[in-house]
Amino acid sequence: MLTKIMRPVVLALLCLAFAPAAALAQSKTSPSDKFRQLEEILPTPNEQRAASGAPGRAYWQQRADYQINVELDDVNQRITASETITYHNQSPDTLAYVWLQLDQNIFRQDSDARLTQTTGGFERVPLGQIENLLHAREFEGGYRITAVRDAKGAPLKHTIVKTMMRVDLPQPLAPGASVTFSVDWNYNITNQRKINGRSGYEFFPKDNNYLYEIAQWFPRMAAYNDVSGWQHKQFLGSGEFTLEFGNYRVSITVPDDHIVSSTGVLQNPNAVLTAAQSTRLEQARTAKEPMFIVTPAEALANESHKPTGKKTWIFNADNVRDFAFATSRKFIWDAQGHNVEGNRVMAMSFYPKEGEPLWSKYSTHSIIHTLNVYSRYSFTYPYPIAQSVNGPVGGMEYPMICFNGPRPQEDGTYSAGTKYGLISVVIHEVGHNYFPMVVNSDERQWTWMDEGLNSFLQYLAEQEWEENYPSWRGEPQNIREYMASQNQVPIMTNSESVLQFGNNAYGKPATALNVLRETVLGRELFDFAFKQYSQRWKFKRPMPADFFRTMEDASGVDLDWFWRGWFYTTDHVDISIERVRLFQPLTGNPELDKAARVKERGEQPQTLSQERNKALPKRVDEFPSLRDFYNTYDELVVTERDREQYQRFLQTLTPRERELLQTGLNFYVVDLKNIGGLVSPVIFDIEYTDGTHEMMRIPAEIWRYNNTEVSKLITTSKEIRAISLDPRLETADVDMANNSFPRRPVKSRFQIFKDQQAQPNPMQLLERKQTPAPQPTPTQ
Repeated sequence: MLTKIMRPVVLALLCLAFAPAAALAQSKTSPSDKFRQLEEILPTPNEQRAASGAPGRAYWQQRADYQINVELDDVNQRITASETITYHNQSPDTLAYVWLQLDQNIFRQDSDARLTQTTGGFERVPLGQIENLLHAREFEGGYRITAVRDAKGAPLKHTIVKTMMRVDLPQPLAPGASVTFSVDWNYNITNQRKINGRSGYEFFPKDNNYLYEIAQWFPRMAAYNDVSGWQHKQFLGSGEFTLEFGNYRVSITVPDDHIVSSTGVLQNPNAVLTAAQSTRLEQARTAKEPMFIVTPAEALANESHKPTGKKTWIFNADNVRDFAFATSRKFIWDAQGHNVEGNRVMAMSFYPKEGEPLWSKYSTHSIIHTLNVYSRYSFTYPYPIAQSVNGPVGGMEYPMICFNGPRPQEDGTYSAGTKYGLISVVIHEVGHNYFPMVVNSDERQWTWMDEGLNSFLQYLAEQEWEENYPSWRGEPQNIREYMASQNQVPIMTNSESVLQFGNNAYGKPATALNVLRETVLGRELFDFAFKQYSQRWKFKRPMPADFFRTMEDASGVDLDWFWRGWFYTTDHVDISIERVRLFQPLTGNPELDKAARVKERGEQPQTLSQERNKALPKRVDEFPSLRDFYNTYDELVVTERDREQYQRFLQTLTPRERELLQTGLNFYVVDLKNIGGLVSPVIFDIEYTDGTHEMMRIPAEIWRYNNTEVSKLITTSKEIRAISLDPRLETADVDMANNSFPRRPVKSRFQIFKDQQAQPNPMQLLERKQTPAPQPTPTQ
């Protein structure tokens, strides 16, 4: 609604433009201050974590080095292994025991994850789901720990607590000291097609072969840090992993016709590859396009016969927080060397023939593209290898290797969704090498710190793949439905308690960072701050406060309102233009001011009653003597007295004040209401009657005095035709219907279909069944 108001004193009106708003709107029962600083919530800075968000001068973290021997039983789908761990206590604390993670125990029948699993409706259930439920019920999962020994071979007392194991040390481990011990174990590998998880095997019945993606396969040191001490929260399935960096030397024994993809650098290629394959591997380091190391023909030959023995593949990986591998006789292997800001990296893909032609075309290219884009926004990729493996796992990340699921149809065709799904999942999972494999956040506690940041960078990389790339997450308009939904919790929620996991931990933080980059800070400030965070915490363990503080420290902008709204609440953006009022100052000149009022009076519509009453006989017409001065008086007729008063008024004004009276400015007051609760910048597209547009960008601080209702003054010499709020879909405003003045119709479409015939009832079906078929007429 546009309300037009005339005011006689222009100077008072001009002062309104610079006057502060009213005091902060408050209620005794429901106080609201969305700009309240976060210092009372964030942990107090200390020597380990500085107030700037950087690691403190006394920052420390633990370290664990591993030597592992593992053998795959391809007949029984089983792992048997032993490891020697050297644990370095770099904390200021003396440790009487250490904790290890036993992630495979999540598959035990008595695991917390299995016992606390809930279900929705069970009215309609596919047969395949029943089969999977029965398989999981019968599967003997979990580690069988067969030995825990000290460096001299003596048994160590240990206690298994579900998915964790405490190892009691023979002597307390002092600060700066190290301890070495060994663990032997075995376990049954899960059928990933029947028991969903982050690793497992896939069986191919047509050629009677298996493909293994092996992760969370060895007892790993739990993290000990300055914030939570031992991070030994039980593994329930959603909260992933919190790990320490270390060096690995892993020997993997598999059937001699298998090809192995693994974290780390292969140490004995000549012992496990043919001469031709070793030559190709060297040639690939300088190749301009991905080339085959193991060709499709060689992979097909491997499928057709059984192994004659075993081979041991040896890998070294330095300064990694985890280790995973994949192995199969079905693997095709392609590779290309690539220079990532001075670091030579071998980008490699492993996939069965069922992945073709999609995988050889897109996987390795996607790896290289990811390394280029992510390195530009964070830090140079630090490892010598980056791999993508096709198998049963839909998408999962580990240092230097990731598992990705999309495949074409059996005939080799694929949909656009499959194509872009593969490119996107490779970008996402390779991108995890940066977050959390290098920026080593606590995944068990905060999923968003790796998934959210990585999904944001994934969006940036996708947009550099091709124009109009169909990104699923990142654009604010794509998160609006979730933001308006009821069944949600804040981003700052523990990983195991998150509702709508994908939207909460991936989509919402990715969108928030996009809004922060495009609308709040701008690209230059954001990119500098984000890179500072990435480089400050490379190979270290940041906490949420470190991210929040670094982004403010490096950008120079107070963002507490942004973190509070987007990360600590479930508020959403819904700003409404409630009304627009036009104020036009009177000049004081009666010739002009009264003429304008006469014009306005003439433009007023005649009411229905006025029109019908006009023809009625009037008493003053019957008795003219009833008429007096006021029957002909018009207050809008300019009098001599009006002119004299105007002249006296002019004599009191300075030249500047007289100039102000002649500006002819329009003063529009736009009344805004914050319906969704999430404070946001206000972005106007103002359309004038002369056809021109003006974009007005107002920081979120406009809401600092009143979080729910504000009025914005727009001063212009032009006449406004329309105002649009968030015209370029920057803020994730959930209701665009209230974003325009005047209101616009909400466009939608509906489907037309032909009326369906009623289905026959049971009686009709029975009668049809009992009615004999007509017999053919005999011919003469």
